[in-house]
Formats: sequence, C-alpha cells, structure tokens
Amino acid sequence: MKVSQLFTKTSKTAPSDETAKNAQLLIQAGFIYKVMAGVYAYTPLGLRVVENIKQIVREEMNAIGGQELIMTNLQPEGPWAMTTRWDEKVVDVWFKTKLQDGTELGLAWSHEEAILDMMRQYVASYKDLPMYVYQFQTKLRNELRAKSGIMRGREFVMKDMYSLSTDAEQHEKFYQVSIEAYKRVFERLGIGDITYVTFASGGAFTKFSHEFQTICEAGEDIIYLHRGKNIAVNEEVLDDENLKNLGIKREELEEVKSAEVGNIFNFGTEKAEQMNVMFTNQDGSQQAVFLGSYGIGVTRLMGVIAELASDDKGLVWPENIAPAKVYLARLGDEADVITAADELYRDLEKQGVTVLYDDRDTRAGQKFADADLMGIPYRVVVSAKTVASGKHELKARTSQETQMLSSRDILDQLVTSTVENSTSNDQ
Repeated sequence: MKVSQLFTKTSKTAPSDETAKNAQLLIQAGFIYKVMAGVYAYTPLGLRVVENIKQIVREEMNAIGGQELIMTNLQPEGPWAMTTRWDEKVVDVWFKTKLQDGTELGLAWSHEEAILDMMRQYVASYKDLPMYVYQFQTKLRNELRAKSGIMRGREFVMKDMYSLSTDAEQHEKFYQVSIEAYKRVFERLGIGDITYVTFASGGAFTKFSHEFQTICEAGEDIIYLHRGKNIAVNEEVLDDENLKNLGIKREELEEVKSAEVGNIFNFGTEKAEQMNVMFTNQDGSQQAVFLGSYGIGVTRLMGVIAELASDDKGLVWPENIAPAKVYLARLGDEADVITAADELYRDLEKQGVTVLYDDRDTRAGQKFADADLMGIPYRVVVSAKTVASGKHELKARTSQETQMLSSRDILDQLVTSTVENSTSNDQ
C-alpha cells in the first residue's frame, strides 16, 4: 500500500465533536470516518486493523471446533416472538423496519433465536451434537448513548458464536474451553494481562454471565478485582451472596473502570423449549437443545486498544494488528533513492512484511509525524544520505534508538521479527 494512493489524509487537530480519545486518534490518523454519533465508516487503514483482529479471533474459534458462517441481518418476527424478545419492553435496542407489504422486520442485534431456528433443520439426533458455529457480522443496536467513539456504537462488528449441546455437562466442557480461547485472543491482542473474567448480569440474555473486562479509564463499567485469584465482579452483581459463592471478601477487592470486550452466556434449554428445537436422545426421548452464546466486540476491541496503546504522538499498534508493520519513508526524488526504496518495498512485501510506503513529495517531518500518528510499529527511512552510505535508518515506534542497517540486514531483522511474532501467536 502506498500513501500516495490513499484517499484519506491525516490531521494535526482532533475533531471538535469527539470527546473519546480512540475516536479522536482514529479520525486524525485516517482510520475511521464519522457518519453520525455511534456510526463510523472504516477506511482502508482501519479495515486492515479490523481484519487483523478478526483473523486472530477466527484462528482461536477454529481451534476449538467453531464453524464459520454468516447469518442475515434482516430478522422476521416469528422466532423472536416465541421467546418474547421481539417485544421492545424486553429488548429495548431493536431497530425495526418494514417490507413494502407492511411485514415488520428487525435488524439483528444478536442471533440466538435465528441460529436455533436455522439449526432445527440440521439437528435431529444426539449424533448431530455438539455443534459450534460463529460469525463476524455488523450488529445494529439502538443505543440510548453513543459517546465513547467506536467503543460503543450503534453499528459495530461483532464475533458471535453459538454452541448447541445435548446437556449441561457437554455444554460446560465447551464453556470452559471457550473461556481459555478468549484468554488466548486477548493475550495475542496485547491486553491479556489487564483483561479479567468477570462475574456479571446477563441483561437481556440470561440471569448471569461471564464478561471479559479490560481495565480502561475510558470504559463505562465498574468492576471489582481480586488480583490474587485473577477474577472480577461487575458492580451490578456485587452482593454478599455472590461474593460468598466466589469465595472472596469485599475488602479484598479493588475498584477499577473497565471496558467489556467479550461475554459468554449460558442459556440452558429455555430458548429451545420456547422454540421447540428438539433432538432425539440415545434413549429415544425428545430433548431440548442446550444453548450457549459467546461474543467478542471486534470494533470495540479496536477502540479499546487505541485508548490504551497510544502516546502524545499518536497510536502505537501491536505488531499483529497494525495496518502495516513498516512505514517506509522515501525522502527525495533522485533516481537512486527511488530505486532503493522501491526495491526494499518489493523485497519486504515478498517476504510477508506488510509495508505502508510513503512515496509522497512532501517534507520529512510530515512523513515522520504521520508514521507516529498512524502507530506503525517500524519506520524505515531511505534518502540520498542513506543510499550514499549503503545503510538506511530503522527505528521502532516504541524506541528512541535509530539503527543504521543495510537493506539486507533490515530485511532479515523485520522478516525474523514477523516469523517470531507469527510463531508465538500459534502457540
């Protein structure tokens, strides 16, 4: 990707209508475009970050047996009415519309009922279970407030997975496997050490749930941490009974602000019973499917990481989700400079190192400022001076040191780093 071909431009000033740091930085750096409160478009740079996050999540969901699909956003009333969740007094975030014949439709805010309605066509026997399916989809929720940038949107990308099991025991095994998979996701995203499995209310989903809360001052939740046991309790369920069940005391807890980045729900057989989604058990009896639901907010994660991984110069993306690993700044338009920069660009890309190549005819300060604002992990400078010396500048975004290395050494170092990062992600 060449900067000269990007239609987006960076900005020195934060947008006046945004108070959230994540939105300010992402708009300034050209990653998102604000359409209205809680609704953002993702530019080529922003989409790369979203896709990189999705890929990490996808790999971990596939590793535990998930099958990827995609459901429809348009939802008919029928399945949702069977569980009462079509009623806006039960679920108050519906966006609804109508077909031209007057038939009312909902715009999906979740997909439990839709999944069960579809799976009744494929689940007939205990031999068909368990089944795990997931999707990445744009969800639409008519949130009352949307003031935290992409951390709370009315339109957002979510990974939602659903497990269909024969009974509570089979479900619980996968539930625990999912918790560990989620921990790996957040570890790979660089927030594992500040993300806690949190006991919480199920809201419109179920009575209780587990959330994954990341410590973040810009978050909208208050949780109480027990660092020794590595668990947390959402303030909405902080009472003596729950604390006793968890084996912890109120005075052992630390109050912090946090952002919810994932959640898992145990629905049991209630929804399947309401919708009559049954299977034939080993003894020949009819039994309701046992349902679980597992969500990760993909674009919310992008916002949370932007809040946490930034400094006074701009964003500081972790390598595995950055839109490019290297910002290649070409300084000057002399033929030998262009040739050297073009060759390094091609060689890096051939070796799997993603590059954002700044080939613009603009001053060095602007290029360096843009590289920092965009948060690209490494910056390489090719200029008349470096070409003459046979060595170019390599600098990490998080370091003050600049190395002078040959093109071969730069290539070796960045390729090695890419391979090591990929290997650690696979473990």
